[in-house]
Amino acid sequence: MSFDGLFTYTITEELKTVLLNGKITKIHQPYKYDLIFQVRSGGKNHKLFLSAHPSYARIHLTNESYENPSEPPMFCMLLRKHLEGGVIEYIEQPGMERMITIDVRSRNELGDVTVKRLMIEIMGRHSNIILIDKERDMILDSVKHLSPAVNRHRTVLPGHSYVLPPDQGKLNPFEADEEVILKKLDFNSGKIDQQIVQQFAGISPLFAKEVTHRAGLVNRKTIPGAFLSLVSDIKENKVTPSIYEQNQKELFYMIHLSHLANGNEKTFSSISELLDRYYYGKAERDRVKQQGNDLERFMVNEKKKNEKKIKKLTTTLDQAEKASEFQLYGELVTANIYAIKKGDKVAEVINYYDEENQTITIPLDVQKTPSENAQKYFLKYQKAKNSVEVVHEQIQLAQAEIDYFEGLIQQIESASPKDIEEIREELIEGGYLKQRQSRNIKKKKNLKPVLEHYLSTDKTEIIVGKNNKQNEYLTNKLAARDDIWLHTKDIPGSHVVIRSQNPSEQTIVEAANIAAYFSKAKNSSSVPVDFTAIRHVKKPSGSKPGFVIYDNQQTVYVTPNEDLVFQLRKG
Repeated sequence: MSFDGLFTYTITEELKTVLLNGKITKIHQPYKYDLIFQVRSGGKNHKLFLSAHPSYARIHLTNESYENPSEPPMFCMLLRKHLEGGVIEYIEQPGMERMITIDVRSRNELGDVTVKRLMIEIMGRHSNIILIDKERDMILDSVKHLSPAVNRHRTVLPGHSYVLPPDQGKLNPFEADEEVILKKLDFNSGKIDQQIVQQFAGISPLFAKEVTHRAGLVNRKTIPGAFLSLVSDIKENKVTPSIYEQNQKELFYMIHLSHLANGNEKTFSSISELLDRYYYGKAERDRVKQQGNDLERFMVNEKKKNEKKIKKLTTTLDQAEKASEFQLYGELVTANIYAIKKGDKVAEVINYYDEENQTITIPLDVQKTPSENAQKYFLKYQKAKNSVEVVHEQIQLAQAEIDYFEGLIQQIESASPKDIEEIREELIEGGYLKQRQSRNIKKKKNLKPVLEHYLSTDKTEIIVGKNNKQNEYLTNKLAARDDIWLHTKDIPGSHVVIRSQNPSEQTIVEAANIAAYFSKAKNSSSVPVDFTAIRHVKKPSGSKPGFVIYDNQQTVYVTPNEDLVFQLRKG
């Protein structure tokens, strides 16, 4: 667990430094469990992100942008009523819990000064954000409701008193000294890292393993010193926010973890910057997975359906290619019509088309005359001959459908929740899905797709389309004819446009990296990316949405780098 009590302490201290005495100017709730507070503090505007997501609960300052719903949820409206325009006068961590208390002073409808308390509980699937009337210690509302039937210890419902989660009876590591540490740990029992977790509050296995690693020889002399040194660094804000990769998984912590560092450590200037980077796309992909699960299942089924169709058509094609054999049978039966009688099961005739004049056996229908048997083979020949062209056409159409759905499946992998709805609309417009019935919702017509914007190192604008609607708008309407267009070579992916006629080589490489990242080759290396001027990109008449052809292209090879994409987006 990376987000332990000690980590909560460091983010609390960071928020104090930036937000104390700041004024809350706006509150948004882009998703069910997520909130964005805009705070004016120290002459600057800051965005505070709070989440009670079951898997991605957290609190930190952010530079990311989030799409807000057309109508704010009820909890968001309640927060606006009580907190907008208020001043943050208190930010604290209760004990060493994974909780942060934020007190906001404001005025009510009568003009009286009131203080409302926001409790942010970062506890995995039990995470919550709770608004409390501080004077009465009464819950006004929360992101998640918790009834007595679910938890006997505490009820989280409007009108109930707020009760802290049960105390686990562990010691505060900031209050420990060498004597206390030696008293609490049994060195004869072993597993000292597990004992540290069990005895001290707010400590995760990550911290405990770092203590034993830095201690070297685990004994009564080395452990207290390593423990107190690390705790002292955290208390004095001597932190190094870092992300580590271990067994293809990422871990983060606010101090240098020497037991994990093996050259793959990424450091950040602040805890908020670390969390912004670590959670970049993770929670959004989870939301997309939930919202787009039915779409992805439909696309996979359509792709499989067309793959089966091609197999059947290929079998038909194999049979159709026997047309020449049917023609031969018809001609040989005609040539030997007087030597064959009605009722014969086969005709043994000489194949005049064979250089060696070998005998060939031709199956006959006993119910037909020799002439009728010949006509039967000529009809089979004509039918097979005609079907070859049709089957080839059907195979091409089925392959086009497979390519289309492969592209859509790739788009879902890098889509935002807003992108999912645009993909759904495209499938409805294409006749693949039926229009869902919606009540009391006026659909906004002719809205322009919202594209993602990036800035290259030299500040050149780069724009990305992440689905077919966005790709078509970007390439066919928004981009100028001399802008540079990029796409992965023969690989499903996004359209990318550099808003420049003569971009630098570095900008082209960076834009190609973005194109490769938002493609099916996201996890590959040395991905080929074509680039050319927009004027060389054309959409064939009647083609599928997002499909284009192009020429006069050059190719650059890049390995997708998520860190680079993140940095350019932040630009």
